[in-house]
Amino acid sequence: MNINEKNKEILYQQGLECFIDHRFYDAHEYWEDLWSEYKLPDAKFIQGLIQLSVGYFHISNLNINGARGLLNKCIPKLSEYAPMYRNIDIDGILKAIDRTLKYIDKNNNLKEFDWGLVPKL
Repeated sequence: MNINEKNKEILYQQGLECFIDHRFYDAHEYWEDLWSEYKLPDAKFIQGLIQLSVGYFHISNLNINGARGLLNKCIPKLSEYAPMYRNIDIDGILKAIDRTLKYIDKNNNLKEFDWGLVPKL
């Protein structure tokens, strides 16, 4: 593995770790660096992950419109990689997004958001 491939993998993994830890802004930063710095064959997948993380970041900031918008934007991008991609259950992510969107449509109080709805990566 050359240095560029290694750097790409490090950025990707750091983004995953941050997302798993619910550090959504940090996840977005790592994936954005990956997406903008390297020509990727799966750039649309990484862009979908960026939008996914920003969507949940908006929930943490109580920005319901931003959350709804970004979560809806990532669906078509991630859908192209279903059912599994890079050892990630894309179908599971899409179901979690759907549950999240239904939740925020019914519950305008994001202070009470059920963080168990966040997809497992």
